[in-house]
Amino acid sequence: MRTLTAVAHRGDPYRVRENTLPSLRSALDQGADAVEIDVRLTRDGVPVLLHDATLKRLWGHDRPLSALCAQEVRGLTAGGVPTLADALAASGGPAGGRVMVDLPGADARTVRTVVGTVRECGAEERVYYCAGARAMLLVRAADPAAEIALTWTTLAPPRPALLAAVRPRWLNYRFPLLDRELTARVHRDGCLVSAWTPDTRRAMRRLLAAGVDSITTNRVDVLTALRGPGRSGKV
Repeated sequence: MRTLTAVAHRGDPYRVRENTLPSLRSALDQGADAVEIDVRLTRDGVPVLLHDATLKRLWGHDRPLSALCAQEVRGLTAGGVPTLADALAASGGPAGGRVMVDLPGADARTVRTVVGTVRECGAEERVYYCAGARAMLLVRAADPAAEIALTWTTLAPPRPALLAAVRPRWLNYRFPLLDRELTARVHRDGCLVSAWTPDTRRAMRRLLAAGVDSITTNRVDVLTALRGPGRSGKV
């Protein structure tokens, strides 16, 4: 029976603030196989969990993360923004899951630091990376063995030269683009198919019927209930 990987988008944001340790733990408690996190660097080069470039939306401070050192971030958020090392520790253990690291706006320094942190934490076997082509080329250069989910936002297939350079295991599509035909084409080309971020039962059912291999959602509890027993798997 085909397995489906349920990926919790930024943790469990309908219950707990996204990209926080309680949110990651809640997602794993809801049955997630993996948690997706967004990682950026502070001014002093510490990788922390934050999707946006500033603290405004989540934490009420209109301050760019790149202008703040890690200690300042801790003070402004009462310790709510975890480091990548803390997130890897919190998502590990017997009841833990895999971690999909998204790298919004990443440059070479960010990628080297993040890949180095994953290595130092001994988490290479359970971490994989997602973002667009530029960031994933940097990941491939930093870690030739890294597992990559190349985010792709058009129906046109990636160029063969790009696939050869990135060597993705997954193609990661916006969910409205996916249907049976596209999923079958990607499978024929040797990649697994990941979809992001459907939050309704109707959209999830459509993707399950299309044969995707992974779904990243803000409602991982809904997804794990829909896929049913015997269809889960940490691919």
